[in-house]
Amino acid sequence: MGIGSLAYRLYQRRLLAAIPPDRVPRHIAVMIDGNRRWARALGNHVSSGHQAGAEKIPEFLGWCEELGVDVVTIYMLSTDNLSRPADELEPLLDIIERIVDQLAATRRWRLHPVGAFDLLPTCVARRLKDATERTADVDGMLVNIAVGYGGRQELADAVRSLLLEEASRGTTLEELAERLQVEDISRHLYTRGQPDPDLIIRTSGEQRLSGFLLWQSAHSEFYFCEALWPDFRKVDFLRAIRAYAARNRRYGL
Repeated sequence: MGIGSLAYRLYQRRLLAAIPPDRVPRHIAVMIDGNRRWARALGNHVSSGHQAGAEKIPEFLGWCEELGVDVVTIYMLSTDNLSRPADELEPLLDIIERIVDQLAATRRWRLHPVGAFDLLPTCVARRLKDATERTADVDGMLVNIAVGYGGRQELADAVRSLLLEEASRGTTLEELAERLQVEDISRHLYTRGQPDPDLIIRTSGEQRLSGFLLWQSAHSEFYFCEALWPDFRKVDFLRAIRAYAARNRRYGL
């Protein structure tokens, strides 16, 4: 083992030692940003960046699993990105299908795709549904795969679902408006029944939410990392967890 490798391992241990077990986030969401820039910096087609980014996902999930995280949400494709040119979108969708298959095949994690599946090609939506069914009995970390996801779209879908449910019960709009509560909408989100994310990580240096988990992130902590997603290391991850553990969460107060 070289001196550099040894120093890296020692630094990892120092970071781990600085994270109290009771301060580990229960739900971590990650925006895997920077794949395209990573590929272009190497003079390659952007699909090579998306592939490198996909290969990072199982490693990242392993880090979360080691810390005892219960839920991870990975933002892989937004509704806005569905309008990208076909020569980029089609390879990306193929990469997403393959990585989802690989994750399901490990049977380490319970997969739960979230997004507007009606906006996706039928074959992609079917593959995501199949991954859900194949891992439904897995007793492991829950992993939300956000594909064709947009926060505004989710809220529109949640309200639509709520209205249809109430209409089937014979509830009038006036009656619903009179008693509507925050929890009524929460019950119709893609992530219903799950804890909201405690920590949201975004790579690549960008500092914006980009429509990710708009409802669920009301009280989340944010961590922005300069590293492009394919270059995101375990020490970068542990720094994010250490920063989270050191914060005094006030939940909007």
